[in-house]
Amino acid sequence: MATLEDIGVSAAINLLSALIFLFLFAILRLQPFNDRVYFPKWYLKGLRNSPSRSRALVSRFVNLDCRSYIQFLNWMPQALKMPEPELIDHAGLDSAVYLRIYLMGLKIFVPITILAWVVLVPVNYTNDALEAEKMAANVTASDIDKLSISNVPLKSQRFWAHIVMAYAFTFWTCYVLLKEYEKVASMRLQFLSSERRRPDQFTVLVRNVPPDPDESVIELVEHFFLVNHPDHYLTQQVVCNANNLASLVKKNEGMQNWLDYYRFKYSRNRSQRPQTKTGFLGLWGAKVDAIDYYISEIEKLSKEITEEREKVLNDPNCIMPAAFVSFKTRWGAAVCAQTQQSRNPTLWLTEWAPEPRDVYWPNLAIPYVSLSVRRLITGVSFFFLAFFFMIPIAFVQSLASIEGIEKSLPFLKPVIEVEFIKSVVQGFLPGIALKLFLILLPTLLMMMSKFEGLTSLSSLERRSAMRYYIFIIINVFLGSILTGAAFEQLDSFIKQSASEIPKTIGVAIPMKATFFITYIMVDGWAGIAGEVLMLKPLIIYHLKNFFLVKTEKDRKEAMDAGSLGFNTGEPRIQLYFLLGLVYAPVTPILLPFIVMFFGFAYVVYRHQIINVYNQEYESGAAFWPAVHGRVITALVIAQLLMMGLLSTKQASSTTPFLIALPVLTIWFHVFCNGRYKSAFVKYPLQEAMMKDSLERASSPNFNFRSYLEKAYVHPVFKGDGNDDDYEQYLSENQEDDAENVLMPTRRHSRRNSPAVSRAASPALSEEVQSVEHRV
Repeated sequence: MATLEDIGVSAAINLLSALIFLFLFAILRLQPFNDRVYFPKWYLKGLRNSPSRSRALVSRFVNLDCRSYIQFLNWMPQALKMPEPELIDHAGLDSAVYLRIYLMGLKIFVPITILAWVVLVPVNYTNDALEAEKMAANVTASDIDKLSISNVPLKSQRFWAHIVMAYAFTFWTCYVLLKEYEKVASMRLQFLSSERRRPDQFTVLVRNVPPDPDESVIELVEHFFLVNHPDHYLTQQVVCNANNLASLVKKNEGMQNWLDYYRFKYSRNRSQRPQTKTGFLGLWGAKVDAIDYYISEIEKLSKEITEEREKVLNDPNCIMPAAFVSFKTRWGAAVCAQTQQSRNPTLWLTEWAPEPRDVYWPNLAIPYVSLSVRRLITGVSFFFLAFFFMIPIAFVQSLASIEGIEKSLPFLKPVIEVEFIKSVVQGFLPGIALKLFLILLPTLLMMMSKFEGLTSLSSLERRSAMRYYIFIIINVFLGSILTGAAFEQLDSFIKQSASEIPKTIGVAIPMKATFFITYIMVDGWAGIAGEVLMLKPLIIYHLKNFFLVKTEKDRKEAMDAGSLGFNTGEPRIQLYFLLGLVYAPVTPILLPFIVMFFGFAYVVYRHQIINVYNQEYESGAAFWPAVHGRVITALVIAQLLMMGLLSTKQASSTTPFLIALPVLTIWFHVFCNGRYKSAFVKYPLQEAMMKDSLERASSPNFNFRSYLEKAYVHPVFKGDGNDDDYEQYLSENQEDDAENVLMPTRRHSRRNSPAVSRAASPALSEEVQSVEHRV
């Protein structure tokens, strides 16, 4: 178990690492040749020019202005200067609200930290229960544990202080959550009402279009919406299965990059043409001329791309039973997206379309009927992933226990008994080992979400974040406590009877605070400082700049602005909420580390959002209900663990008073969702009508058809020099008249006989027959 000295060694290592990262960042960001790495957002917006232009040769690479080095830490106050409304205009509502999660952490934990240290630390420290436990039961403890609830003796009346503080912490947390929910809901509605025109405001994604033997999907969708939304329907774009075409285009881009690289290499040295091997990654195979080889490969791929494009545009089997349907008004889109379209609730399913850059195109080609099976497979896979990940968690906890290491690897005992090495092992190694084991987890969870079939990048990130949070609760938090308790109290576990083991675990839960303190320092101090240094993007940019960049366009493509990464960042924040709420009444010494994380991370990520991150999509802070729900989950877990801990302390006279806390917290969550959640899942018709009326008054002649008809074209048909084929495809399948009118059906079965197609719903059949009669 980590002692106060071990924590000090860990703090020194992580603080020194953080300071080194910050110093390197402060110096590197001032150099002209790094300007596109540390300020890419301004370049993408066209608001910044390269400082290496129109300068002397040396000044293009090195900043020779000594005054700028004196103020090398001015990036911190600069990151805090931009007001929130300007930040929303600059980076979007998603980014601004994401930063509010860190602010919410400060609002919750700064008062809780002060109150816990003023009240609970003296109550815990002025006892000697752990000394008695050491002598009687051979329980391991350190000086840090004397500040925790473990140091309060059994049946003590001092537990009333912890119960009162638990109520105070709960009420304060709920108050902050209520105010933040109200504020973010107001910000979202204000953002939607003032937002400029976007295609997704007028567009609905329709899925599970029923098959019809007499009509194509295009004709069927058009007829359905002409009949059921005659006054508001404008146009539609069916979903094509262009996944194979997209993979060919991506492969062609990779080949083109290699061709550019070898041409650039040859231009520098004309004496010898570059060579490459034809095998995997150029590691084996016949040696050939690199330029000729990639030219021939690109020509072959170009032919395959042309054939695949023709297949996608002309083969009916490539048309999926789904479409993006656009309306003349936001009001019409809102009615369609938020209502049931058919008597059969499994057909003609509608939802708001993601904005075009948010669409995850590969999953639109997945048949809707297979989504339930995919969700089941994903759920089972996630269960086994969480179950088997307990093995590395147990390994990490074995590193946190010197006794466990000595029992497992006795030959290391002479080495780890050295004081400094012992401090590093217990105070630093467990935190860094846990962080290393978690590196690949977000990628695995994102792969699961993609397999599940979600159709937008924002929904993929939210689903991955949900699973990551569940994983953190089960494996990182509960798994670390349970396995750590077993390792640290190994002698007690072996010698005690089964009825005494829960008591030992109850004592050991607050003792795991030292492990989580080490993790917070690794992840929340050095990790956040590493985020602002951006070492990986820095190296990749300069490699690309040296080998591939020939034009300004190439240089722009070499920049890696990145994004917030909601699927990884938000669950990590929630771990700190969980740790803070659980350990606030149990081991308050952990709280200052939590506060330092939220403050430091807020400054760093505000800087990154302003200068670096280029968000891939804008969801209007649709993730906030999930953030609120996870903090509530952490609060309930903290309350239940507090009840279990006090039960091991035989505080039967005080523990029942905690039963009301989870009940009140869940009621509060239901109240908040009932009051504010609808603002995040529904679009008020009143707001839609107001926005439509204002737009009709300000832009009465705006051509919505030309604005929307190609808004949801698959990316492989955009900007590749082959748009003419797709435009011809659109013109052949859509009406040229600007105003839609009810049209006779194209179904051959209705032209030749009065029989109704079996695939059509009765309501649609009656409506279409009525239209035919009128026509």
